[in-house]
Order: sequence, then C-alpha cells, then structure tokens
Amino acid sequence: MFAGLINQAKSAVTGLLFKYVARASVAIPFVIALGFALAAITAMLVERFGHVASYWMVAGGLALVGLVAALVVSVKEHEEEVAEQEAEQADTEEVVSDATAQAMVQAPLALLGALMTTSGGATSALSVARLLGRNLPLVLLLVMIGALFWPNEASRPAEEEDESDIVRRPNGSDDQPSASRH
Repeated sequence: MFAGLINQAKSAVTGLLFKYVARASVAIPFVIALGFALAAITAMLVERFGHVASYWMVAGGLALVGLVAALVVSVKEHEEEVAEQEAEQADTEEVVSDATAQAMVQAPLALLGALMTTSGGATSALSVARLLGRNLPLVLLLVMIGALFWPNEASRPAEEEDESDIVRRPNGSDDQPSASRH
C-alpha cells in the first residue's frame, strides 16, 4: 500500500533535483558574466561619481533587482498553488463521485443479501420496509444526495468517450476517401 506512495515520492524528488541541476548548469555562465558586468559598471561609476557614491548606487540597483525577482517568484508560486489546488479539487471530486456511485450500487444489494440470509428473511424484510416507510423523507433525502454524486455523461471528459460502436475498416479506408475506389 505504501510502496506506491514511496516510489511516487522518490520519483518526484528525483525529477525536481534533476530539474534544478539542469537549471543551475545553464545559469552558471550567465552568473559569471553578470559578475563581470557588475564589476565593469562599478568601475565606470567610480570614475564618474567616486567610490562611496558608486558603491551606494550599485547596492541600490542590486536591491531593486532582488525586490523585482522576489515579486516575480512570489507571483509564480501563488499561480502554481492555485493550479495545484484546482487539480486536487478536481481529482477529489472524481474520486468521491466514483466511490459514491459504487457505494450506491453495492449497498442496497449487500443489505438485501444480509436480510435474506438471516433466519426469517421475510419477516425482517417486512420490518425494514416498515422502517423505511416511517422514515420516507429521510430515505428520499438520501436518494437525492446519492443522485447528486451519481456520475453522468456530462461529467465524463470528451476524450474518454467510447468509440467501440463505430465500425472501422481494417485497412483504414473509411478515414480518407480514395480516387482508386470502384
């Protein structure tokens, strides 16, 4: 049960590690080039404004770049969180819908089987019918809630549609008309 979860976690960590190593290997030359560019800019500012003023300007420029980068990263992380929550919600709704439909189908059969296997199945079935009759509004409410979670054709994605009823020719001639047909 936990083996699949552990394997999935391992593959996620490995994929993330490889992604960041690849990004870092691409970024290394750019970081070095940025360092030399920063040194050149600092030398130009020192010639023009003096040591103290130019160092303050470089520090302010780097702080501004850092603030912009932090803002971009936080916006990107927020978008990823929203997309992840939406995907999680869709997965949860699908699992709940499937589980509810399965329970709605199997529960009445299991209850009926349990009623018929007990001694005096007819009398216990009659008592259950009386109980359900007395609690008819509750039974109808449960049936309506079950109907809300029951899967329908509209909730199924279009790419999952069953094409088994379409008859296809094995040579594929039904897809494209040919001029050589008689």
